[in-house]
Amino acid sequence: MNNLLILLGIESWKPLLTTLILPPVPLLVLLLIGARLMLPRRGLGWLVVLLSVALLWLSACMGVGRALTQFVLHPPAAVNPLRVAELKTLVQGKQPIAIVVLGAGMEPFAPEYGVSNLSPESVERLRYGVWLSRETGAPLAFVGGVGWAQTGNTPEAQVASRIALREFGRPLQWAEDQSRDTRENAARGVALLKQAGIKHVLLVTHGFHMPRAKQAFDAAAAGEMVIEAAPMGMGGQSAMPALTWVPTGEGATQVRLILRELLGRALGA
Repeated sequence: MNNLLILLGIESWKPLLTTLILPPVPLLVLLLIGARLMLPRRGLGWLVVLLSVALLWLSACMGVGRALTQFVLHPPAAVNPLRVAELKTLVQGKQPIAIVVLGAGMEPFAPEYGVSNLSPESVERLRYGVWLSRETGAPLAFVGGVGWAQTGNTPEAQVASRIALREFGRPLQWAEDQSRDTRENAARGVALLKQAGIKHVLLVTHGFHMPRAKQAFDAAAAGEMVIEAAPMGMGGQSAMPALTWVPTGEGATQVRLILRELLGRALGA
């Protein structure tokens, strides 16, 4: 499907199409359909309305997000301290290992700073990448350009390069600033690191995004490079079990992100 969009020359529509496909838009449309059906077929109309409301409720529950993550996405486990120590030994032994952080969006202009800024998700990923780089000694890369929904902005990798150096005190070794989605992140990032002789990549992204990201990087590497998952943001928040089934903004965001991952996987994005 992704190739079809490119063939038709409408790949820039991907953010809009994604918004229309994911909740709450289709559920709101279903609700309107149910309301219209009440006139000729009252029973069916009420059934569709109740189904729409139930789905809207569930689409904003953290419990649904956690269930989808565990039983559908199957993210890999986080890198444990023992593995970090092993990686440090390998780096000290001159093994060609690099840490690659995937971008997750940016603010074209943050007035409080007077310049472009990374999105909170991108900052989280960069922070973990910097931490891994310090702990292992491996060089750091960031991949991410200007997304499909943005035009004329500073590429994300350039913003990350500035923040990594000025705020985290850890300069990027590589900044790939042309890619626009996960598939391009993989293709361009792997090509850049192959030129540098890297044979082993620690891939940093959120846990919910890792299965699709690793699949894309494995395909791009084509067996010439080891891609090791280093997911982050896996801890979650503790709460009463009952509260996880009450709609919240956080729950709606989590469910939407997971459904977006499943859609991206289906479309090959």
